[in-house]
Amino acid sequence: MILKALEMQGFKSFPDKTVFKFGKGITSVVGPNGSGKSNISDAVRWVLGEQSTKSLRGARMEDVIFSGTSVRRAQGFAEVTLRLDNSDRVLDYDSDEVSVTRRYYRSGESEYIFNGENCRLRDINELFMDTGLGRDGYSIVSQGRVADLISSRSVKRREMLEEAAGISHFRYRREEANRRLEQAEENLIRLRDILAELESRVGPLKTQSEKAQKFLVLSEDKKELEIGLWLHTIEKSKNGLKEQEHKLSIASSQYESTELELDELEAKIEQVINKGRDITAEIENIRQNASSLEEEAARLDGRIAVENNTIEHNIESIERVRRDIE
Repeated sequence: MILKALEMQGFKSFPDKTVFKFGKGITSVVGPNGSGKSNISDAVRWVLGEQSTKSLRGARMEDVIFSGTSVRRAQGFAEVTLRLDNSDRVLDYDSDEVSVTRRYYRSGESEYIFNGENCRLRDINELFMDTGLGRDGYSIVSQGRVADLISSRSVKRREMLEEAAGISHFRYRREEANRRLEQAEENLIRLRDILAELESRVGPLKTQSEKAQKFLVLSEDKKELEIGLWLHTIEKSKNGLKEQEHKLSIASSQYESTELELDELEAKIEQVINKGRDITAEIENIRQNASSLEEEAARLDGRIAVENNTIEHNIESIERVRRDIE
């Protein structure tokens, strides 16, 4: 198993996507203080599942995301991908190349990706267990862990030696088995408490069971009676429905005859209305003629009055002439 490449984007001092390719032999990273050399080892430790912000030289996990500068805005996530050559099948995975990706967002969400598929942190830890490349493995020895290696009472040195000896996987399985045993013992204690409680309820439950059996018998009788009642109701409803259908048929025939009579009445009404319209038109003509005759009569009355005045005037003239003649 050989380290092939390390890809970083948005991780600490690497805002842009940066790819480190490693060939055969020894690769050294040199630079002045504060140039970000330690961030490379932090990226390797972080992508392998490191959860301690103290080990990553930060106060919180959000500190691994590029926080921005005066000329560069802050990034929204940090992503690191580790690519390994697995042609010797040291890792229990049937592929010549293995890639592990970890992505963390400012919202607190994170995800692990193994060869393009989402996975759990537990899967990553189990994959690299006993290979020396885990987050607690001996392949990554920081400056602060050198004292742990040379100390005579170091628990960290024991963990690294167990990792090198290939027994950490078994220790992990033993701890997992012990955890399951403890959980099983807790469940057993809980079951015993439940059993003791249930044993004290056997007597009342027996009485309730007898009542329940009696209830089931009565419920079955009730069900049969209800079915009989429903059948009787359905039969009665069928008879009533037939009677109503007969009445409906009679009512339909009566409705049809009534509708015919109504149509005839409507036709007659229409004729009467038309006749009434004609009479109304005739009355209007008579009214108009009467009005013209009244006007003519008024005119003639005026002329008669004028002629009467003329006659009276002529009579007066004749009388005057007669008087003059006399």
